[in-house]
Amino acid sequence: MIDIPTDLPAELVPLSWLIGVWEGTGVIDYAEHSYGGEFTHRVSFSHDGGQYLNYSAEAWLHDAEDPERGTRLVAELGYWRLSIPAGDADAGPGLLPALAAPVARTADDIEQLRNDDGGFDLEAVIVHADGVSELYLGQIKGPRIDVATDAVVRPAGSKAYSAATRMYGLVDGHLLWAWDIAALGFELAAHASARLARVE
Repeated sequence: MIDIPTDLPAELVPLSWLIGVWEGTGVIDYAEHSYGGEFTHRVSFSHDGGQYLNYSAEAWLHDAEDPERGTRLVAELGYWRLSIPAGDADAGPGLLPALAAPVARTADDIEQLRNDDGGFDLEAVIVHADGVSELYLGQIKGPRIDVATDAVVRPAGSKAYSAATRMYGLVDGHLLWAWDIAALGFELAAHASARLARVE
């Protein structure tokens, strides 16, 4: 059962099943790299009253002897939201204030946003600690999310990384996800997957 917070903006209700902190383990298996093995993963989705979810994630190589001390693999921060065109009631770009008074959307307003597949178009911006930035586009349909990179921006000194897809799903109360990447000069291929349990 999914509890929807009463203070959640209508725009976030389709994403509400993600809210919380999730922890667990996963497997790295990228055929184009010599490493394959387990990792520990922690993901957090939260909201602060805006029309988006805050996202953070960290992963470490799994250390069976000392689970608290693994080698950090990635740290990510980002924002997830439904794809809704900005209007006069929205602030931006930059520090520019809105030109019209904000209007709270209702559940009926959000229902009008369903796409032809019966889901909602979704945007996620994720920035990695190493400077790589990804813009994902896709959809959320019930307790499943499928997104693919529309753009990857990386510093000149970073390793080659050109595209990715991610899938998230709620299965038996667990957050399951899979991440495919096109990296190191190779085509898009399976990279990592995990099963996470809600801890908060």
